[in-house]
Amino acid sequence: MATKTIRVRQTGSPIRRPQDQRATLVGLGLNKVGRERELEDTPAVRGMIAKVSHMVEIVEE
Repeated sequence: MATKTIRVRQTGSPIRRPQDQRATLVGLGLNKVGRERELEDTPAVRGMIAKVSHMVEIVEE
């Protein structure tokens, strides 16, 4: 059984954001605007995306 994945793109800059939001972006593997990552679709990852939802978008394939 294949694990479900989601593709996430960073659209906003972490400049002048709280340190915990910066750390969340790094935890997702994002640190520059325009970067994309394919991540496992788990509740933990969904929670991280929700925390920085104003700086990322889920890319539809």
